[in-house]
Amino acid sequence: MSWQPELDELRAREAMARELGGADKVRRQHDAGRLTVRERVEGLVDAGSFRETGAIAGKAQYDEAGRLSGFQPSNCVFGRAELNGRPVVVVGDDFTVRGGSADATIREKPIMAERLAHDFRLPLIRMIEGSGGGGSVRTIETTGRANLPGGIGGGWLYHYTTENLSVVPVVGLGLGSVAGLGAARLASTHFSVMTKETASMFVAGPPVVARLGQTLEKKALGGWEIQTRSGAIDHAVDTEAEAFACARRFLSYLPSSVHELPPLAAPGDPKDDPARRDEKLFTAIPRDRRQVYKIRPIIESVVDQGSFFEMGKMFGRSIVTGLARLDGHPVAVMASDPFFYGGSWTADTCQKVIRFLDLAETFHLPVVYLMDCPGFMIGLEAEKAATIRLGVRAMAALNQTTVPFCTMILRNAFGVAGVAHQPAGRLSLRYAWLSARWGSLPLEGGIEAAYRAELDEAADPKAKLAEIEQRLEQLRSPFRTAEAFWVEEIIDPRDTRRLLCEFAHLARPLLEPRPSGLRMRP
Repeated sequence: MSWQPELDELRAREAMARELGGADKVRRQHDAGRLTVRERVEGLVDAGSFRETGAIAGKAQYDEAGRLSGFQPSNCVFGRAELNGRPVVVVGDDFTVRGGSADATIREKPIMAERLAHDFRLPLIRMIEGSGGGGSVRTIETTGRANLPGGIGGGWLYHYTTENLSVVPVVGLGLGSVAGLGAARLASTHFSVMTKETASMFVAGPPVVARLGQTLEKKALGGWEIQTRSGAIDHAVDTEAEAFACARRFLSYLPSSVHELPPLAAPGDPKDDPARRDEKLFTAIPRDRRQVYKIRPIIESVVDQGSFFEMGKMFGRSIVTGLARLDGHPVAVMASDPFFYGGSWTADTCQKVIRFLDLAETFHLPVVYLMDCPGFMIGLEAEKAATIRLGVRAMAALNQTTVPFCTMILRNAFGVAGVAHQPAGRLSLRYAWLSARWGSLPLEGGIEAAYRAELDEAADPKAKLAEIEQRLEQLRSPFRTAEAFWVEEIIDPRDTRRLLCEFAHLARPLLEPRPSGLRMRP
């Protein structure tokens, strides 16, 4: 009279689902240096915390008596789990079942994963391989008709793929060949990672691109160097375990949804002295303005030790972006890198700034900007890239932020891009290092144009140029700007950490756990 027969059948079906695409396909996955989707889930989440949804969904075969004779699970695995003790939603593609294509999926599964994250306000981690539930030419034969993209009900996946960006943190892990819808789902994230040797990403793979006359291998078409330098992917790592670690660390800085505040460092974590002074900062900026310096050691020096998590290192390289902590408070950090174009904002840099500021605004992260920007990039290539158009978009993104903002001007602040060092129309904190300098444009190259008549009439043009330069250098002293209160404070660089930690504490009560007025786009 018990329900044991039904329970036995349930357990048998669950066991079939755990076999994935079969021993041969699993072995092929391992031989290629990739984990299976279930191994990935186990490697990512807290041990024993995964609660799967829809494990026995798939395509079953029955004998003449109606008994189950075979089972192919859906190639989407998802459920709830915990990551560092916090609930999350995890969804992964199973490449061992028809290469992760639409032929073997049940579209409601990835849709429910997205809705679960959205409606229960939980961070979402997508582990993507294959087309990510996208199309396959074989689908025409298996369904007997051509699929209209989006279709009836199919558009829900596309809806939540972008909708979730404004609600919960979304992480994408590219762990194999990713194409089509899979590529869209990987790019439509707040932070994306791909493995260097085993992953690639493209809108369409080499066989399709070959029709254009471009014969390319996967890595040449969509390998990690291509995608991180284009800005389509944020980071690349050597192993899947490193990708899981990146996901865990990224999420540690963010709230579970826009309805919460970023978590403070857990009690008991080693805490840095907020007033710690680093003597190296006093000489970090060379007196020779033509000499560059390394910005990352400066960042590491002023934030909590070991807390800086860089994002998008290979793209828009004249600015460094990442998450960090100040006395345990999560913040978003932007810092100019003079090693690339002297810190000038290129078109790529502007795109990077826009996306990063949108992230900070969405998840209530105060912004710290360590500035050394001589202006927007100039020249023919900059004009072809519509740098000024993207530049004013970056300025708009900056001005539309509402989160607390603090700027440290390390050296240069020139031109229109120099304006974009703090939000316009609202109060923010601003400090200048002793090495700071600013103006409508740098004196170098501008004197000859502004004083052409005087130089042409001078008996010794070189001596006249030196005289004008010396006069203007005295006038553009930052102390003269401070006299007029056009800059609020000029500081000893060694006080930077203390002031930034004070800013983080001042900012915390101002943060409001609510959706941003602006919708974040990929």
